[in-house]
Amino acid sequence: MTTTYSDDELRALGQQLRVDSVRAADAAGSGHPTSSMSAADLLAVLLGRHFRYDFDRPAHPAGDRFVLSKGHASPLLYAAYKAAGAIDDAELLTFRKLGSRLEGHPTPRSLPWVETATGSLGQGLPVAAGIAWSGKRLDRVGYRVYVLCGDSEMAEGSVWEAAEYAGYEQLDNLTAIVDVNRLGQRGPTRHGHDLDAYARRFKAFDWHTIVVDGHDVADIDRAYAEAASTVGRPTAILARTLKGKGALAVEDREGAHGKPLSDAAAAVEELGGDRGVRVSVQEPPAARVLHAVRSGRLDLPRFDVGDEVATRDAYGQALVALGSARGDVVALDGEVGDSTRTEMFAKEHPERYAECYIAEQQLVATAVGLSARGWLPYAGTFAAFLTRAHDFIRMASISGADINLVGSHAGVAIGQDGPSQMGLEDLAMFRAIHDTTVLYPCDANQTAQLLAQTADLTGIRYLRTSRGAAPVIYPPHEEFPVGGSKVLRSGDGDRVTVVAAGVTVHEALKAADELAAAGIPVRVIDLYSVKPVDRRTLRDAARATGCLLTVEDHREQGGIGDAVAEAFSTAEPAPRMARLGVRTVPGSATPSEQLAAAGIDAAGIVAAVGLLVEHAVTP
Repeated sequence: MTTTYSDDELRALGQQLRVDSVRAADAAGSGHPTSSMSAADLLAVLLGRHFRYDFDRPAHPAGDRFVLSKGHASPLLYAAYKAAGAIDDAELLTFRKLGSRLEGHPTPRSLPWVETATGSLGQGLPVAAGIAWSGKRLDRVGYRVYVLCGDSEMAEGSVWEAAEYAGYEQLDNLTAIVDVNRLGQRGPTRHGHDLDAYARRFKAFDWHTIVVDGHDVADIDRAYAEAASTVGRPTAILARTLKGKGALAVEDREGAHGKPLSDAAAAVEELGGDRGVRVSVQEPPAARVLHAVRSGRLDLPRFDVGDEVATRDAYGQALVALGSARGDVVALDGEVGDSTRTEMFAKEHPERYAECYIAEQQLVATAVGLSARGWLPYAGTFAAFLTRAHDFIRMASISGADINLVGSHAGVAIGQDGPSQMGLEDLAMFRAIHDTTVLYPCDANQTAQLLAQTADLTGIRYLRTSRGAAPVIYPPHEEFPVGGSKVLRSGDGDRVTVVAAGVTVHEALKAADELAAAGIPVRVIDLYSVKPVDRRTLRDAARATGCLLTVEDHREQGGIGDAVAEAFSTAEPAPRMARLGVRTVPGSATPSEQLAAAGIDAAGIVAAVGLLVEHAVTP
């Protein structure tokens, strides 16, 4: 049953949201009540007349989605939850306290009604665009996506990546509500109350724009209705508001950002007092999920031992096979699909492919949005370019998103393109993020097997692939458990253990053969699982050989060398360890010349082992 609220009732709801924002921040002794107060009327009208949602069933397929991009205004969000009956007053007043679900900035790990973690500004609109793309292209059940943005975050480049993406994709199910309250953290924003400046920018990206008085409920109501009836374009509602609206001590005043009000009781009285106003949110229409996962047999590509195959090629073929077996797999790319080989998926499953163009922040944000809607995204680009989206990856981890990221063209082994294209920091970046799995295969069959496993993992999974062809060394039936490794050379008399991954595995094998011929047997470990790392095998090797040499096509910091060193941080005394990695800024050269210049080719490994053995014998 739909409840119709009068304008006066919506004004009262807006005031109640302000009151509870003030009270929550006062109880916490911290927070952002003034940023919440400016947007209270915008949210009151949305909740009372336009939003369709079931708080008892947040995963309802037809429920509208709401993203609070200005995450510091969390008191407003939590006040809305209270008004809708999702939380009670006692919980509201636990805001920002130890153990409370109501964190300083909202996250979905504690609240089922939160779509994505926000607080790092400029991320809400990109993720909301990803959710809207899912609704428009995949889910097809008619829900709308609303995202409340602050005017300060309009300075972020990621906002305009999202604006162009949404405009190009004609996401008419997406409404951005920009709370233009004029004041940022330290003073006025770039454009202040010049709403036309914002309108011009959104219009340039093919958005429908509506300028409103953000404290006039009738004006706001008309804007939401107009947005819902707009076809072929997303809508930006640009609302002129006052920060701290309703409390004269802070209304439209600088210096009040991020602070509880000095006299909360007086402000509550000025706002009309705590009247306990509640709202009955419209239930979403009946709907069924149209994208039921199709389960089929997974027929991974098979490669013959001795064949020369690039791991990026194996990735593309394996992703096609995974997509054929699982209807929830969606592939995304940053306009390099011919290089990453994601284009193979695009040709076989075009209905589940998203081209994000050269906008890596939007690429990752779209993946996060798809994950929030229950899809299994695989997003690929050059390993070097994923560093541009580091903050989005970090926030995806805070969200608890389940996404797969694939970085191709890693390391100096790409050759002549030079250092701007070389991913030399990516392993460190992904290893440092919470709840990540980092995999670096060395051959085609290993790549296919590891890709298949990522589909059943949780958190953020990173697969590093290589540009050049490499010999297949494992048979198709070989198994590669995540967290494991492979011992490729070993013997009782091994003097040194060489630990490698990806392209350096092949160099390590060449070096091992050369060293064996010279009477220096070495153990070789393929550390394809960089995180989690195979501690047991590394410790066994350390006991057997007493010395470990890591070799990686990556900076010495944060990659394989650090992963191996950490394996001994809580165990027996660490063995003697040495590292080979990329220590300079490379130029342009052939792949073999690059490996040699970095000292990570077979010759470099032979020389390093020789020194280690010499020092082990000669004090």
